[in-house]
Amino acid sequence: MKKPVPFLFLTMLLSGSLAIAQVKNPVVDNIVKEATENSQLELLGHELMDVIGPRLVGTPQMQKANDWAVNKYKGWGITARNEKWGEWRGWERGITHVDMVYPRVRTLDAMQLAWSPSTPRRGVTAELVLIPDVQDSVAFQRWLPSAKGKLVMISMNQPTGRPDYNWQEFATEESFARMKEERSAQTQAWRDRINKTGYNTRTLPAALEKAGAAGIVMSNWSNGFGVNKIFSAYTKKIPTIDISLEDYGMLYRMVEHGDKPQLRVQAESKNLGTVPTFNTIAEIRGTEKPEEYVMLSAHFDSWDGATGATDNGTGTIIMMEAMRILKQVYPNPKRTILVGHWGSEEQGLNGSRSFIEDHPEVVKNLQALFNQDNGTGRVVNISGQGFLHAYDYLGRWLSAVPREITSKIETNFPGTPGGGGSDYASFVAAGAPAFSLSSLSWSYGTYTWHTNRDTYDKIVFDDVRNNAILAAILVYMASEDPETTSRERIVMPLNPRTGEQMTWPAQRQPTRSGGQE
Repeated sequence: MKKPVPFLFLTMLLSGSLAIAQVKNPVVDNIVKEATENSQLELLGHELMDVIGPRLVGTPQMQKANDWAVNKYKGWGITARNEKWGEWRGWERGITHVDMVYPRVRTLDAMQLAWSPSTPRRGVTAELVLIPDVQDSVAFQRWLPSAKGKLVMISMNQPTGRPDYNWQEFATEESFARMKEERSAQTQAWRDRINKTGYNTRTLPAALEKAGAAGIVMSNWSNGFGVNKIFSAYTKKIPTIDISLEDYGMLYRMVEHGDKPQLRVQAESKNLGTVPTFNTIAEIRGTEKPEEYVMLSAHFDSWDGATGATDNGTGTIIMMEAMRILKQVYPNPKRTILVGHWGSEEQGLNGSRSFIEDHPEVVKNLQALFNQDNGTGRVVNISGQGFLHAYDYLGRWLSAVPREITSKIETNFPGTPGGGGSDYASFVAAGAPAFSLSSLSWSYGTYTWHTNRDTYDKIVFDDVRNNAILAAILVYMASEDPETTSRERIVMPLNPRTGEQMTWPAQRQPTRSGGQE
């Protein structure tokens, strides 16, 4: 075993863009040709996002997606299966319709949160009230009975629906600074208001439900024009509704001014009990080293505020397209090529962690795994994830990728091991060489990540095609490499805050059954 090189030295020595001489390779040329001239990405995107739609764990749409992927792979001559990893709370979204019916009529931009209970058949009509600004938790307990039969607003009223970049472009410096100062003060005041109830944002809805509230109304703004984050409800009997910033602000002002607005909420979701949950696994069997593996990886599930196009529909179709191309131009790989489409990444990497528990032979003999999860943009960064010799083998493999792709990629070797975030981290924690193909933002965090606007139209297919080519070539090169990848790890650096040596991420156990998170 080689003596580990100090972490900081390696980082400075090996960080940066790769510049390695390329050699003509007919398989690489055919990968590029197939991806360019016969791309299936647009069709895959349409079928997955438009037709099947969001893929919340425990929903019929998730099961439809699993079955669709298996059938797609079989149609391409690739062996595929759905592999049960656990169970989850079954739920299906229905029609959500929210209308203001007093003091005037207006249909609102609103939707139920995931796993929210439905309303009675005829819906719920009730007055809106605000969480009060009480002195302490005792005063809040005295107020709670007055929430009975009311729809209770639990989110702050945002002072502006314009994102900061819009203010920065058009406002005076003084106006922009004043807005931010006032917003900060308002945010702190609202945080204090919630804290004084004796509850937090997770436990408050349940307290209101117990007190007899008719429903919970909130607005989880994503700091962009017309965009909200849509997560899960914390109620079990009454509906939880998210309303767009624009409509929520109007209602908030009405309540503040004593206009006593009333809403009619119709939410037709279904509780389906406990249902099985699956990973979809596809395989191209190796010819020379079939018990060694190269993997493609992307989580299949999504939140269901929209259709999960960039989180992680794009990662899914990239890996499917890479597998299709490899089957077409490289049908007899040296090592076995696997792809994992993971379930319940959004609730804690549960699908990939379960796969690691269930398949120690794959983890033990994994040559490399490539994961893509952070949006539609072209890959611009690859880290060595703390594997000391990642530069050697990733450098060889990247040298085969066309220069117009690698010229945009920054590399960081050996990097530091990923402690979470996406499914590659499950494998890194298990000691297997797994790498994130990290993408250009395209305002992912604000506009599409877990939002009600994560839809097909946000996909940038030129970038997605670029990434499918990259993934396919990396897998081909990893499969062909005569050397087995090293798993030697860096010596972790000292924590600058504590002065103690940092530790490698611990392998966590999956949650194999669950519901609300």
